[in-house]
Amino acid sequence: MEISLTALYISLVVMLIGFFVGLWAIFKKAGRAPWHAVVPFYNLWAWLRVIGRPWWWLLFFLVPAIAVFMFFLMIWKTIRLFGKTSYLPLIFGTAFFFIYLPYLGFSKKEKFTPYDELPKFKKSSAREWGDAIIFAVAAAYLIRTFMVEFYAIPTSSMESSLMVGDYLAVGKMDYGARLPMTPIAVPFVHHTLPGTKNVKSYVEWIKFPYFKFHALHEIERGDVVVFNYPDGDTVAIERQSESYYAIVREFETIFNPNAPEPERQQVLNRYGQDFAIGLLTKYPGQYYAGKGCDVVKKEYTVVARPVDKRENYVKRCVALAGDKLQIIDGQLYINDKPADNPTRMQFSYLVTDPMHLGLNSKKRKELDINEEDCFQFGDGKGIYMLNESQVKRIEKEGKEVVKRIEPKGEYSCDIFPHDSRFAWNKDNFGPFIIPQKGVTVPINDSTIVLYEKIIVNYELNKLEKKEGKIYINGVEADSYTFKMDYYFMMGDNRHNSADSRFWGVVPENHVVGKALFVWLSVDKFKNWDENKIRWNRMFRSIGKK
Repeated sequence: MEISLTALYISLVVMLIGFFVGLWAIFKKAGRAPWHAVVPFYNLWAWLRVIGRPWWWLLFFLVPAIAVFMFFLMIWKTIRLFGKTSYLPLIFGTAFFFIYLPYLGFSKKEKFTPYDELPKFKKSSAREWGDAIIFAVAAAYLIRTFMVEFYAIPTSSMESSLMVGDYLAVGKMDYGARLPMTPIAVPFVHHTLPGTKNVKSYVEWIKFPYFKFHALHEIERGDVVVFNYPDGDTVAIERQSESYYAIVREFETIFNPNAPEPERQQVLNRYGQDFAIGLLTKYPGQYYAGKGCDVVKKEYTVVARPVDKRENYVKRCVALAGDKLQIIDGQLYINDKPADNPTRMQFSYLVTDPMHLGLNSKKRKELDINEEDCFQFGDGKGIYMLNESQVKRIEKEGKEVVKRIEPKGEYSCDIFPHDSRFAWNKDNFGPFIIPQKGVTVPINDSTIVLYEKIIVNYELNKLEKKEGKIYINGVEADSYTFKMDYYFMMGDNRHNSADSRFWGVVPENHVVGKALFVWLSVDKFKNWDENKIRWNRMFRSIGKK
């Protein structure tokens, strides 16, 4: 059941009214002036007096996530004052406090007992453990949801600023903690139950709209940001590390006899001639627009995921809403000025060794070159993802190092907006204006490819193209006004990062938090006797460069 933002606000108001009405009646039963329940801040102190807890508990309300935990803890303690000791009334009453508190306050059969007179409840060992587990899980869940969450870096897209095996602490409050959109879910599990391939860890009976709490500060250029992968709204389970939309485009190219030859060749180089022939043989018949999509759904298990259950990605924000972005020969330009480059930014280099020895395993470990970023050929040649410091050290050894840049005008079908009219590639991209909330852009047959995904997938409109005209929600349109801000994210490993150059911009409602620091770093390519733990990276803060 999708709940609108208006309905969410109404629900919150109803819950608050229920809470204050219940607290009013409970204060009256406790012999306290009922009006104390509705005086901001003072009511918290009065409530603590009623449940027999010290005044300094008020200090916990200064931290939003802890304040939520304390609020529910105080409700739990309030229910106990009515002689409720079993888990059923305690859990039900805490979850539905806006109903249960008024019931306790107004029901004549529910007797209030002051904290000092409350009979001592002797807990069994099992109950002690049960209470401890419930409070620990609740506290950890609230901290993880609203304050700090920990992530591991699984790929080399941010090398060597962030390395495979780095474990990050990510701040949720920096950009404003986001209300869970799918609130009914297994705690501490993302989208799939452990040990299964496609058993959801959540249900979508209730879905909240995007809502975030007050931000400590806004996203800035250079921030390392964790976000939900925008292309992950639909996933082919057997290939879920890849973009579903990229797979569909590639299959469409295989079946479309009129696909541009350069695009067809790129796809065939990726899949191989035998794979393409196999698909064409298995699914014969005349081509029609959308056949590639239909075949993907037959070949793979395709599932949809809500925003907060899409894969978590970490990249550097290089452009904000309203910025003009362009990449020229690998150099990023923002608003027509060269952008500051991360100090450990990597590119692809062809390394040639005159001695025909190449870079052996020992040398690669010495240089901290990720083994997944190495593509070695014979005769001492290889392609490596390197930063400037590594390049200089290799050149000092007499090896030839040449940066590999895709030339301007060489179209890549992998690159957004996946249309040959925009001959962009990962080293020569744009110019492109990042969509900004409230800004109106003209749309037509050529520009719609830049904004179609935003209009349909992110801002949930219906878009149709008929007889050369564009219709949005059934109305002919020649312009569109954005409802959200968007961001352009890139990996510091410029030639080995699936980022906004490939799948477009990141909507504001996909932002999870800010990467704060590395709290642990383990090199999976080394043994324990080879300094497997990168001690020099422990508790290293993550800056803008």
